[in-house]
Amino acid sequence: MARIPGLLAAAAALTVLFVGGCAGDTGDGADAKPAVCESFAAAQLTADHIRDANVSENGLSQVRPLLTQLREQLTQLVADAKAQYATQADAIRTAVDGLTTSVETALAAPSATNLTAVRDSVGQLRESVDGLRDAISGTC
Repeated sequence: MARIPGLLAAAAALTVLFVGGCAGDTGDGADAKPAVCESFAAAQLTADHIRDANVSENGLSQVRPLLTQLREQLTQLVADAKAQYATQADAIRTAVDGLTTSVETALAAPSATNLTAVRDSVGQLRESVDGLRDAISGTC
């Protein structure tokens, strides 16, 4: 039973693997980037911190604030993407809500079924963010 919080944190950290594939422009900085690019980069940085967190050493206490920060950044990302990428933004919002629900359920009642639901929610979030990343790839 002690492994479940660690597994849950690891599953939640997987939600951030989606940001690895969106590289920003590394040019001279003369191009003004849309807000969606900045919010995507902020989420990517937080994702890196979550991925680097030592959950086995520090437990969920180290990851929880980062997950909260990532959720806030994803909310900003959705807001920034809404005008130009409404379909992708709505898909992310739906996936984040689903993941939040499945994580809360797994924390309240850790079980194989609930952890599987977290994993499935992570996959849905990854797919929705991949859709936005693909859509903004020509912009960012």
